[in-house]
Amino acid sequence: MNSLKQMDRGALSDALDHSGQRTTPQRETVFSVLLDERDHPTADEVYTRTKSRMPTISMATVYNCLETLVSCGLVKQVNIEREPTRYCPNLAPHAHFHCRDTGRVYDVPVPPDMMHELAEVLPGEYRADSVELVFRGHLAKGKTK
Repeated sequence: MNSLKQMDRGALSDALDHSGQRTTPQRETVFSVLLDERDHPTADEVYTRTKSRMPTISMATVYNCLETLVSCGLVKQVNIEREPTRYCPNLAPHAHFHCRDTGRVYDVPVPPDMMHELAEVLPGEYRADSVELVFRGHLAKGKTK
């Protein structure tokens, strides 16, 4: 039904337990969908993928699962301009690249010390809790993906 690895199942269970939630087949399947193809899907895309594995799931349940996964710290919301929210299971410090030609969003590794330095550019009376860095652009001419 879903391909959630034992290690990922344990991380899901621990995070849900810590936040007072319980593991359900729907949450496992949605989490598995996010981990299987790390392409920053929208809720609609998560729904379509989850529905192929769990035909009886509703869109409302997918939204609730995504909200739970975000609230317990297993998934981050990625908001690019006025586009629908996307979901990212990569919790390591990183940036995103939004390709305006394809609409796809890619993870961009950023050294942790660089993310820390970015947080330090604020005036002295301010402190950043997080840094979200998004590059926007196009595929360079002559290049293929």
